[in-house]
Amino acid sequence: MAIDARTLELKLIRRADGIELDLLPLQGLWTEEQYLALTNQTNHLIEFSDGAIEVLPMPTSRHQVMLLLLYELFRAMIQRAGGKILVAPLRLLVRPGKFREPDILMLRDAKDPRYQDAFWLGADLVVEIVSPDRPERDTEEKPRDYAEAGIPEYWIVNPLTETITVLSLVGDAYTEYGVFQRGDRASSKLLAGLSVAVDELFDAR
Repeated sequence: MAIDARTLELKLIRRADGIELDLLPLQGLWTEEQYLALTNQTNHLIEFSDGAIEVLPMPTSRHQVMLLLLYELFRAMIQRAGGKILVAPLRLLVRPGKFREPDILMLRDAKDPRYQDAFWLGADLVVEIVSPDRPERDTEEKPRDYAEAGIPEYWIVNPLTETITVLSLVGDAYTEYGVFQRGDRASSKLLAGLSVAVDELFDAR
């Protein structure tokens, strides 16, 4: 289900387009400006697609441990190479009318003009840790979105199967560079030397 936005609609009062609203817009009727205004007023992770919003589940402790481990493993290498790496919450513009919030966003060049303050206009690599509430969001829907955004590489970290899938953009769609399991070391096709031991990640506590 796309949102618990009905709860938001009934309980929140937000300012949109300069008008105080008793109810937020109905699903399918949100504007990009209203979405951006909403995300500036809440600590929830919220994604936006063609007039509809989806409130993402609050991350668990295990999710955060894996996220921060990946960030720390990648950060030194990326920054040393002159790149930029950040973690959610941070919006990524897929295209006009669609925003996602990847768990990790990476650019090879920190001066890349896609690096913006309010939201990034693209990325070279994104990582998602699969949420158990709706795994297809990360495994089926977001590959289409990130391919549409032209992001060269997408990592899917799936605690449900204890696998890391690395997808590489070929043309306008992703192909599997590798599906890494316990005992493997997941590696990037895009960035030589960027890798993580699958066991280390899923055993992190």
